[in-house]
Amino acid sequence: MPSASLSLARAILEALAYSDIFDYPLRFDELHRYLPAHANADELSAVLDSLRGQVEQQDGFYYLTGRDEIVNIRQQREARSRKLLPIALRYGRILGSLPFIRMVALTGSLAVLNVTKHADFDYMLVAAKGRVWTARAFALLFNRFTRLFGHTLCPNLIVSESALEWPLHDLYSARELIQMIPIAGMDVYRDVMEVNSWVAEFVPQSSLCDSRAKTATNPRGALRGVATTIKRFFEFPLRGKLGDHFESWEMTRKIARFSNQPGFGEETIFTAEVCQGNFHHHRKWARDVFQDKMDALTRQYETSKERIREFV
Repeated sequence: MPSASLSLARAILEALAYSDIFDYPLRFDELHRYLPAHANADELSAVLDSLRGQVEQQDGFYYLTGRDEIVNIRQQREARSRKLLPIALRYGRILGSLPFIRMVALTGSLAVLNVTKHADFDYMLVAAKGRVWTARAFALLFNRFTRLFGHTLCPNLIVSESALEWPLHDLYSARELIQMIPIAGMDVYRDVMEVNSWVAEFVPQSSLCDSRAKTATNPRGALRGVATTIKRFFEFPLRGKLGDHFESWEMTRKIARFSNQPGFGEETIFTAEVCQGNFHHHRKWARDVFQDKMDALTRQYETSKERIREFV
């Protein structure tokens, strides 16, 4: 139906516009996955053909017209990312063995193989209930070690097992969730995906459990057993009142420090259950740039409706 094709055409433009923000052209399967609408591969292919003049294709990548340069950018970043990914996964496994850390997932640009030259390793952590700030302290202690090798670990989001649902339901959050690579704590990862099933409102065709890192999430049984033993050994003295005092002290002093840091407030959340330090307002930047792109594309899209109707 023409109306359905017009709706799918707009969905294609939305998916490409959002990825364009990050200089990230999409392969056909990726475009299909990130599409904010339901469509099979044949329908997607047909409507893509109708969008010539607004959408171009090169080396298997689709992108908005006039943005040819991002194909080369993505290829270069992907090559760089593939060298860093095994290191990030290895660090993630170690993070998963630290006290009170129940899940580790790689997030950010490296999770989609789009890392820039000086990108850090971003992670989402799930911590045991009542130990968010203690888990963060152990993660940052490990970061001091990795920095000796030129790698900075950024646990930008740490949540308690009792606060798994993402607080904001928007495209930015949905894409962050479906793009992250689980490394440790697959049972908790599945819980995260289940309570955040709302992402289907924004990316209905996306498979929440990304298979890219599944083979990397399960270390050999003997190593896993040793890691569990070490974790329990260090957790034991901090499970009771001593741990409660340390958690409270660490949270209080860190929040006091963060509250004086530029960027505090709009995209930062610091509570007993959530530690999210997006001081650079990346979400707002992505939302504003995406809206500007969509406003421009909408004007072009309106003028191309008749041509799409004739084509389909």
